[in-house]
Amino acid sequence: MIEKIFRSSRFLVLVAVVASAVSCVLLYGVSINVLWNIALNVVRDLPASGDEGKSLAVSLLKLLDLLLIAITFQIITVSLYRLFIRPISVDESKFLEALDIKSFHDLKVTLSQVAVVILIVLFLEQAVETGASIETLYFGAAIGIVIVASVFAWKNMKH
Repeated sequence: MIEKIFRSSRFLVLVAVVASAVSCVLLYGVSINVLWNIALNVVRDLPASGDEGKSLAVSLLKLLDLLLIAITFQIITVSLYRLFIRPISVDESKFLEALDIKSFHDLKVTLSQVAVVILIVLFLEQAVETGASIETLYFGAAIGIVIVASVFAWKNMKH
């Protein structure tokens, strides 16, 4: 009886899957809109100075950040669905096979690695936007500490 309840309760994960899927689609849509507007702005007014080029670089880095977050939601959506709703072997899912996700633990590791990449992109945005400042140094040091801690955690995680 209890086992049957637990088995059917896995469908509660469907709420997270749907929310994540909707978020993913919305973020991809917004990303396309942002890219379109950046392209229109470049065509209308081609950057002629270093500052305008930096502004374009920051806009493109922010777009990359948005796309990485959308990809993260996509990873969460597919992985949660495949791990909890319709369990299949990794061999049957090209998506999970490509990411080497075989368990919830693997999903956590993959998401933390994506988070590190997002932090690096945020640092690049900060560095390009504000240049060499003490705030950029502090921000970079903080991100460096988080990355070192993440790598240490990945190395020590046990299945």
